[in-house]
Amino acid sequence: MNAAAGYTPELASRIGALLMAFKLPTAAEQLVRRFADSGFDQALPVLCEVLELEGQDRLERRVDRLRRASRLPPGKTLATFEQQRLPRPLTVKIREIAGGDFLDRGDNVLIFGLPGVGKTHAACAIGHTLVQAGRSVLFTATYRLVQDLLASRRDLTLSRTLRSLDAYDLLILDDIGYVQQTVEEAEVLFTLMAERYERRSMLITSNLVFSQWDRIFKNPMATAAAIDRLVHHSTILEIDAPSFRTEDAKKKNKRAEDPKTPDDNYPQPTI
Repeated sequence: MNAAAGYTPELASRIGALLMAFKLPTAAEQLVRRFADSGFDQALPVLCEVLELEGQDRLERRVDRLRRASRLPPGKTLATFEQQRLPRPLTVKIREIAGGDFLDRGDNVLIFGLPGVGKTHAACAIGHTLVQAGRSVLFTATYRLVQDLLASRRDLTLSRTLRSLDAYDLLILDDIGYVQQTVEEAEVLFTLMAERYERRSMLITSNLVFSQWDRIFKNPMATAAAIDRLVHHSTILEIDAPSFRTEDAKKKNKRAEDPKTPDDNYPQPTI
């Protein structure tokens, strides 16, 4: 291929990568060479620009589909997460996780903390960031998913349901500690964990530490097996902070008792 004004190796590589992303392998192999050989190499920068616009449009449509399918609460993002209430190393780790590298390894993320400290918001913020990057995420309350799995088992369609869940890069199971499962419910939850082990990632929030998980899985052997699979490849975060809801309630009560108390959410005039 002759060197020409419109051709550079970087440009050719970029066009080829875009066409491969569009699942056009023959065009990726042939297009740049044929343009250059035909003397149309000066059109390559314009072609690359058009392909990049197509790529951006496809990504935006995909993100929109993924966001609707994720069931993530729309307001719980990194932008609205009160990170200043948490230690800096923890907020840095949350942002690192939101980068999504753990998904490629099939690793898990476990977020522990007392009620009201922001576990769910942190999990959703990670989920929203991943969706924006084009990754598939499903957010669900653990008890709801367990009931769906149990219904599928009764209908003899559990394998089909597990395959449908396998389409998601990340399952976010919120508040696993609030569910006091029956033996049957614990079994389907364990089956889900075993199916995704070392293949697909899970993010689980819990107000129960591991030593209390026998409330969920009912017997020591099942509890140990579940924890072993989750922890083997995982990042564990512990949010040790005052409850958002408790602090908010205290502020509201204080303002009600003393109407002159300034609202912390708004700047006060300087005298």
